[in-house]
Amino acid sequence: MGWTIRPLVIFAALNLIWELVQLPLYTIWMTGSASQITYAALHCTAGDVMIGIGATILSRILMNKFHGKSEWQFVICFILLSIAYTVFSEWLNVEILKSWAYASAMPRLPPLGTGLTPVLQWMIVPLLTWNMVGGIAKSRLAGRPFVAKERRQ
Repeated sequence: MGWTIRPLVIFAALNLIWELVQLPLYTIWMTGSASQITYAALHCTAGDVMIGIGATILSRILMNKFHGKSEWQFVICFILLSIAYTVFSEWLNVEILKSWAYASAMPRLPPLGTGLTPVLQWMIVPLLTWNMVGGIAKSRLAGRPFVAKERRQ
């Protein structure tokens, strides 16, 4: 899932939708003003896009370094990196910095008490994006090794 404008717009739109749908699982939904809620949704979506771009770059680097064989390996690497960052970020912001808080309705995962929906977001949104821009069934990479852009000599 390389980042060009179309996949990036789809990814951002899906993340915005996800952020809006999961807002009732955060306390800001009950305590924030309309402008605070709007800002939170847009701010979090921008953060999701940044996480996605960073995970894409790091996944491409890792695929090249460790001779990743398929686009599926890239997608799995992307999802695992994104989830790892999200678990850390949610723990840091909820438990340590108290930048935001979960509502009692937020299902939480042990051992750090990370919210379930932020983790599911990084399993579902990238796969939906990838499917919407072609996916494995339509991918020219299906059935052939993952190859980074070849260097010209």
